[in-house]
Amino acid sequence: MSDHLENTPDETESTVELPLHARFLTTGESRADDERRVIRALEQAHIRDTQLVPWGWNYTFAVALQTDDAEEFIAIYKPEMGEAPLWDFPIGTLFQREYAAYILSRFLGWRFIPPTIIREGPHGIGTVQLYIEPEQSYDRFNEEDEYREQLQQMALFDLIANNADRKASHLFLGRYQRQIWGIDHGLTFNVDHKLRTVLWEFGGEPLPERLCRRLSRIERFQEQVFDLLDPYLASDEILMMLVRAEHLLRSGTMPVLTSRRNIPFGW
Repeated sequence: MSDHLENTPDETESTVELPLHARFLTTGESRADDERRVIRALEQAHIRDTQLVPWGWNYTFAVALQTDDAEEFIAIYKPEMGEAPLWDFPIGTLFQREYAAYILSRFLGWRFIPPTIIREGPHGIGTVQLYIEPEQSYDRFNEEDEYREQLQQMALFDLIANNADRKASHLFLGRYQRQIWGIDHGLTFNVDHKLRTVLWEFGGEPLPERLCRRLSRIERFQEQVFDLLDPYLASDEILMMLVRAEHLLRSGTMPVLTSRRNIPFGW
């Protein structure tokens, strides 16, 4: 598909049948309606092919899905059975953490995580996430002011979710959607401090009012947040997330990261 588009410069996107991941957020629909459409497709489509992604600590699969009306698209499938044991995260919980991160980002209105669901697949239950085709990686756009706001939002989310794995390869600019996307949120919500990230550039800066307003939703609607996350996280993990959010609101400042422990492995 990419070669076809590149070799026909006179054609517009409206005359070419783009895959679902390319049309997501590029249609005239509202974002909420668009996302619900994608979620239904992820839930209902038949998984007709599975290919192992040959890198990463856990087993991850690229899956080809087909809807009842023969629409085909690609998603990333991470089954519970493919999770390697870790000493600091309970066994078999990474797929739930991945989904909890998606739920929390939606609650905050920070939709930088591709649509994600939990469903059964060829290797058992796991997350299925819409594949978003990247255009640029973090090391190519991180100095551009155009994306600074989106990166700061992601950095704040990682502080709240205690993301232990924000590598440079886990954020990118979408080819069709001119926004920053973040993926791989399985190592999140630990009760102990685990933050590892490449997003160091906001340390010491005051939190913008727009981010504080969003963050305050966690404090104002604690019971709702707890109910949303309770099926997927332990109670103490949710409580510590609430504590982190409250602390950031009270300080009003992005923390300065000075430790080597804050650098992700293989960043």
